[in-house]
Order: sequence, then C-alpha cells, then structure tokens
Amino acid sequence: MIINWNHIKKQAYNLLNPIIGLMQKLGLTPNAITVIGFLITILASAILIYGAEKGDRNDPRYITLFGIVLLTAGVFDMLDGQLARKTGKMTVFGAFFDSIIDRYSEMIMFFGIAYYLVSFDYFLSGILAFIAMIGSIMVSYARARAEGLGYECKVGMMQRPERILLIGISAILYGIVYHYTGTFKIEWENLPVFENISIFTIPIFILAVLTNYTAYQRISYCKKIMTE
Repeated sequence: MIINWNHIKKQAYNLLNPIIGLMQKLGLTPNAITVIGFLITILASAILIYGAEKGDRNDPRYITLFGIVLLTAGVFDMLDGQLARKTGKMTVFGAFFDSIIDRYSEMIMFFGIAYYLVSFDYFLSGILAFIAMIGSIMVSYARARAEGLGYECKVGMMQRPERILLIGISAILYGIVYHYTGTFKIEWENLPVFENISIFTIPIFILAVLTNYTAYQRISYCKKIMTE
C-alpha cells in the first residue's frame, strides 16, 4: 500500500483550520509561530537531556514525553506556513527564516536524542542518530541549493514532516508498549538483539538509511535535470 502523504497533509491542515483562525484573531504572526515551535523543540530535547542525567536506562517516561512535545512542535511547524497563506503575510524573509529555524530545530532534536542514547550506553544508536541528522540536513540542503539555482527538487519520501512523525510516534509507542509489557530483552550469545527501547531506536536506524538515500535521490534527480 502506498501512503499518500499529500492527502494526509491536506486532511491535517483542514483539522488545524480552527486553530489557525484563533491565532489570526490573537494577532500572532507566522514568524512568531515559527519561534514558538522552535522553543517547543528545545524543550523536547531538554527533556531528553534531563532524563539522561536524572533518569535510568529502563525508564521510558522521558522518551515518551519527548515524543509528545516533539509532535506538538511539529504542529506549530505546520501552522506557520498555513497562517502566512491565510493572512496573506507570505514573505521571502518569512520563508527564509522558517527554513533556517527548521534546520536548527532538527539539529537540536537529534542532539537531544544522541545525548540520551550515548548517556545510557546505546552508543551505536547514538551514532545512527548523528547519521540521521546528517541525512536530514542534506535532504533539506539539496532542495534549497537546487531551488537557489532555479530548479525544483522535491523528490524522495523522507522529508521533514515524515521525519518528525516517525520519531515522535515511535517515542510515544515505546512508552505505551513498556506500560503493558514492562522491561523485556531478547539476547543472542549475551548480546542484546531487541529490547523495549528498540521500538524507538529502530526507526532512528530507518531514518539514518532513508534520509541519506533521499539526499542521494535528489542529487541524482538534479544531475539529470541540470545536465539535459
């Protein structure tokens, strides 16, 4: 089954219309919404860093709360552009500012994830989080650079909304599963193969692969359209 992300986004935007209307009445600007979303992302990462310092390896609360806060930040990320279109306040600087803040947000998010994982000796998963961050930044940079040269480049599946959804949902799912199953671990020759937190770390591995593959797709696509 092929997921129609554009249809899902359209339905999500329709559900957010009442909130957008409220923000318009409150006089909030698109740039203000962008900043609020950024601050919420910082809070999400701060939760992981705090959890790394004060929690323990088998405590899912911090990752779960991180997922909830991150998805909230993702909603604000959707709202700023919609508010700009609805109020007619779409500006070149607004688009530039939003793009810059999005990159900062992703780097801060992945920093929090990597910090948490490395703190509890999930070293390989921490490295994968760093690789996923590189891929995420390159996906966005490839598009921005192509557009700067006058070409549109939106190919590939692992764009920012998909990345945020995958991480946020997996973090929450980890907490839900832990609530019902408690701590469990599958080992092979004394090496952990699967444990509760794998519900969160396996999607990070998927991101590490697919973000960089998406960047490769965009490079290949640009090579084709720029050399024709």
